Amino acid sequence: MSSDDLDKHGWSPRAPAERILMVLKMRGALTSAQVGERLGITGEAARQQLLKLAEDGLVSDERRAAGRGRPSVYWHLTDAGQARFPDSHAALTVDILRSISEVLGEDALNRIISARELTTQALYKEAMSDCASLKDRVARLAELRTAEGYMASAEEGQAGELLLVENHCPICAAATFCQGFCRAEKAVFQNVLGTGASVERVQHIVSGGRRCTYVIREATE
Repeated sequence: MSSDDLDKHGWSPRAPAERILMVLKMRGALTSAQVGERLGITGEAARQQLLKLAEDGLVSDERRAAGRGRPSVYWHLTDAGQARFPDSHAALTVDILRSISEVLGEDALNRIISARELTTQALYKEAMSDCASLKDRVARLAELRTAEGYMASAEEGQAGELLLVENHCPICAAATFCQGFCRAEKAVFQNVLGTGASVERVQHIVSGGRRCTYVIREATE
């Protein structure tokens, strides 16, 4: 990911420290040299910024041994660093969901999730109407999810697999409170990508993963 690529993901930081946080959010643990390479600055300049971020409690370092020689120092976001990325009105959302569940019952909450699922599915299908191939549909889906704050990307996996990677979940608090949101999203992906595709979630932010990753394959008869 280059410096210019950061501008594609909704939240476009300009200060060097904020751009470093974005790189770590999108790529996971990196060395200072790797951070510098992605931002077009020297490794030492990146290291100085990382040290300042560590003082603020936003990043932390870990040492990884790789054969002989000194271990490499990798930097990653702390919980405080993760919190710098927005979770859309988290507390209010959870309060509303809890009230719906308590006052109207679980069935009402499930109906709301289902209605949201159908609306989202219709919007995605319309946006994909000109996509001829599965690869095109996955790429368009990543664009749609990024516009909604998920910092998504479409990537190529092994043996012809496609990956939909979401580096952020703007509804994480709501999804943690009610897993129905996550089940509904996976169902939406399956429906809009078509019967010729299978969708498997292999990483899950709500379950403690750094990101949500979906493996998408051409379905075999």
